[in-house]
Amino acid sequence: MKVSVIGTGYVGLVSGVCLASRGNHVTCVDVDSNKVASINNGIPPIHEEGLEDLLKQVIADGSFNASIDLESAVRNTDLTLLAVGTPFDGEHIDLSYIETASQQIGKALKSKSEFHTVVVKSTVVPGTTENVVGKILSEYSDREIGAQLGLGMNPEFLREGEAVTDFMNPDRIVIGAVDQTTSEAMHQMYAEFPDVDKLETSPRTAEMIKYTANSLLATLISFSNEIGNLCASISDVDIEEVMQGVWLDKRFSPLLNEQHDDLIRSGGNNKSRCIPGMTSYLRAGCGFGGSCFPKDVSALIAYGKQHDNTMQMLDAVMSINANQPKKLVDLTDNVLRRSIDDPVTDASTLKVALLGLAFKAGTDDVRDSAAIPVIEGLQQLGYRISAYDPIAMENARSALETAMSGNGSMDGVTMANGIVECIENADAIVVTTAWPEFQGLPKMVEKMDSQPYVIDGRRMFKPDDFKHYAGIGLQPSS
Repeated sequence: MKVSVIGTGYVGLVSGVCLASRGNHVTCVDVDSNKVASINNGIPPIHEEGLEDLLKQVIADGSFNASIDLESAVRNTDLTLLAVGTPFDGEHIDLSYIETASQQIGKALKSKSEFHTVVVKSTVVPGTTENVVGKILSEYSDREIGAQLGLGMNPEFLREGEAVTDFMNPDRIVIGAVDQTTSEAMHQMYAEFPDVDKLETSPRTAEMIKYTANSLLATLISFSNEIGNLCASISDVDIEEVMQGVWLDKRFSPLLNEQHDDLIRSGGNNKSRCIPGMTSYLRAGCGFGGSCFPKDVSALIAYGKQHDNTMQMLDAVMSINANQPKKLVDLTDNVLRRSIDDPVTDASTLKVALLGLAFKAGTDDVRDSAAIPVIEGLQQLGYRISAYDPIAMENARSALETAMSGNGSMDGVTMANGIVECIENADAIVVTTAWPEFQGLPKMVEKMDSQPYVIDGRRMFKPDDFKHYAGIGLQPSS
């Protein structure tokens, strides 16, 4: 099938490249000519594991290209995926990019005689596909939905940092079609995914599924953090052990027969279990971030209020998450104050090394990363800060300069060139992103002349890995 994708963000570009690798011919469209040129040269503008290699492969075999010519892309394809951004302004999601793209698609269809299908891939609140995109397309194309123009909604379920893997190995494909022809077109687009569960539903339900899925995962994280904060106030209680005791419930991690060795790992008492990925959300940390969870939960709260439904639980989810970086700042400050002989020591004489600036490992995305407010908080307390991330340094520098422009500057904050430089002579090391590269930290700290406190904001280490350790969800030892 010939597919055009409007937007080359991580949803649009990943979807386009992966669809091209699965038998479709794809043209990705963007208004930025420099970005388009970079993509056509095999250099993606975003960091996603495996994306660059796959991009080069589909360019080489002629199944993929990028373009700034939306009209030509739409006229020469059978189906258009709408994958532009939908930022949230605090009260509503911003549909300006959706509206502009819909107008342009509609105008392009005026000079095309064949039936064309438009499918919304962007995350939008229920009713947007039909009431906004559909109406604009009909107005600008002079076509009737269902007769000459197909309309549908196909939410994405891609985790940043693992988006290529998620697209190529989906657990479900949601097909929200207005008409039967659109449903058939979407099935054809996903023909190379024959064994994947496909849920056919209305566009509104498809839109709601996306928000509900992200809100549930965000709720699990904030629930774990709330319990973790309680555990931190109780002696000899560790949130890691508490949550392990919870998800070993067979309703979370089912007991399996030995014949399923390819799906299991050994458990106690010679039993075996399937440990689902969902348990990773049942762990305490310094909060969730990125382009999806904060925006989508906030948008669903606002959408609920518009329909006279106060989203009390989701309000609490966001409140807990907003406060979680401060928990890490307070933990770091308390630990340092207790560890020095003179409690009135000027904080500016103490160095804090912060490891991890991306909101999660595997991506260079720093949007709503907990590391940014942690750095701000430590800087305001007067500590000298050295920060490092394997790939997010440039994005983090820009985000920090923006965040600190209103209440200070980058004074006292150094962006290190590597982990060794970052932790050198540090009085404390704060871990804010669980990068695999940081797994070697125990051996590195062991070799240091002065043993710093390690404050684990992601609980990626064991307390006995270091001489001095403190972690989210665990009361610091005296």
